Amino acid sequence: MSPKSNYLNFLELNEKKLNTLGIKVVVAFYKFFEVRNIIAMQNSLKSIFKDTKIKGTILIAKEGVNATIAGTKDEISVALEKLWSLDSLIDLEPKYSFAFKNPFFRMKIRIKKEIVTIGLPEISPKKIVGNYVKPENWNDLISDKNLLLIDTRNNYEVSIGSFENALNPNIKNFREFPNWVNKNLINKDPQIKNKKVAMFCTGGIRCEKSTSYLKSIGFEDVYHLEGGILKYLEKIPKNESKWNGSCFVFDYRVSIDHNLELGHYEMCFACRMPISKIDKLHKYFVQGESCHHCFKTSNYKQKNRFRERQKQIELSRKKNQSHIGQAKT
Repeated sequence: MSPKSNYLNFLELNEKKLNTLGIKVVVAFYKFFEVRNIIAMQNSLKSIFKDTKIKGTILIAKEGVNATIAGTKDEISVALEKLWSLDSLIDLEPKYSFAFKNPFFRMKIRIKKEIVTIGLPEISPKKIVGNYVKPENWNDLISDKNLLLIDTRNNYEVSIGSFENALNPNIKNFREFPNWVNKNLINKDPQIKNKKVAMFCTGGIRCEKSTSYLKSIGFEDVYHLEGGILKYLEKIPKNESKWNGSCFVFDYRVSIDHNLELGHYEMCFACRMPISKIDKLHKYFVQGESCHHCFKTSNYKQKNRFRERQKQIELSRKKNQSHIGQAKT
């Protein structure tokens, strides 16, 4: 099925939901390819979104593009047509979800060294990468008891949901992943390179580099979830799912559940950790200022700054205005 056909199928399957007043379509996409003229690519993308109300973040590097954007169904449909008209993005395969208001408050198109940062410029999914596993085949793969299943996401993402029996590296950022592999896998078991390994992440992009890295250092039997958790939650019915909890997303929705529904987490402004309704009952939780994760690590000056910012947000709400730190509708 072509990328456009997949999108039309998404619209058809979710027609009732998309007709809800104010609903936004959230589109996540990435592609590894050689960007020969980064400025020209940036200008092309700017021209596509210039006169729209679509918001989000697009990263461009020599190795490709990585983005999450959100807008109305009509504007997103037009934007996708224009993206697919670019020679380098003609086969772009986005992932789709929903939001009841735009989870971003502006549009950013930025040039970076990497579209996902592992810190090893020699690692390239265009040169070598693991085996892609479609969501429909993922359950069978991870049912293998001899499989080493690794969640490549950051610890705060893993804290609210993951697959059954997945190993959590407890990393703070993706740059730490190679060191974790060497310290906790190879050094502890020199024969581990012969083991069957499967990895997953939010949208698939980190796994492109993590599998590329493992293959480059001698791992042979390496797999990853094509389209990431987002595509799995879109394709696999809840009663057949091996996913537990919610999936952290990098916008103001904070998390989504099966069928791409809005999750039940908010984000602590101070430390960016996801927090539940129960977490908000903790004695260290102060709206906009602290939570039980960061209360003892932030100092008085920081707490005072967060407190003042929260006052400004509340004043903006009373005036029916949108503060810079809030997602606009």
